[in-house]
Amino acid sequence: MEHVLVVTPDGTPAGSATRERMRAEGLWHACAAIVVRSRDGGRLFVHRRTDTKDVYPGLYDPTCGGVVAAGETPDECAVRELAEELGVSARPEFCFKTPFVDGTIRYVAHVYEVRSDGPFTLQPEEVAWGGWMAEAEVRAKAEDPEWPVVPDGRALIREWFSWA
Repeated sequence: MEHVLVVTPDGTPAGSATRERMRAEGLWHACAAIVVRSRDGGRLFVHRRTDTKDVYPGLYDPTCGGVVAAGETPDECAVRELAEELGVSARPEFCFKTPFVDGTIRYVAHVYEVRSDGPFTLQPEEVAWGGWMAEAEVRAKAEDPEWPVVPDGRALIREWFSWA
């Protein structure tokens, strides 16, 4: 059974719990989110989540990443998730951390950026489609309430644009 890192709202580690318990009780946890930017800096890699995902199925996401496992650091999680979801072996650069809340989904996001032109090997259990979008297009879509994007991805990419 998978255990995840439980944190306080400011990101301080506070133990661990099963992923099932974390979801059921809305426990604060830590996540790593990676913005994948082309080497020339003009494009961002966006993907659509599979329809079988337990959270936000079938929606687009301008970041990749996931929940930090118990005993894992956010940096380690970012490297692992990048390799699992996109098949990219790289060490993303830490940008900032920020809380995210959407109902019972409550976590502290550790946001990273990595420059890569691929090639990408998409994880079929999690990624239904992936492709490049111009940075300006992602910026415009993030402001479009009709774009079917994950709420956390929208919030995190907006903050990343402010940070970048």
